[in-house]
Amino acid sequence: MLKVTRQSKGVTQIELAARLGNTQTFVSKMERGGRRLDAIELIEVLEALEVDPKAWLDQFIIERKNAQKRVKSARKISMQ
Repeated sequence: MLKVTRQSKGVTQIELAARLGNTQTFVSKMERGGRRLDAIELIEVLEALEVDPKAWLDQFIIERKNAQKRVKSARKISMQ
């Protein structure tokens, strides 16, 4: 979801890295899930993208619940 957010803002990984004072590698790992972010880092990333952290988290929670429902449905179908 972070990658989609960054892309929707028209920001490259290099631009985001510069805004964060970090490297493009850091941004890439973060987007691929190779590096977990703590709450403060996540807020800093979202603020660098000029995104409201609360609104983003609300959407993240909705999407995560939907993904969990899809997994549960797939398991039920495969067990039948």
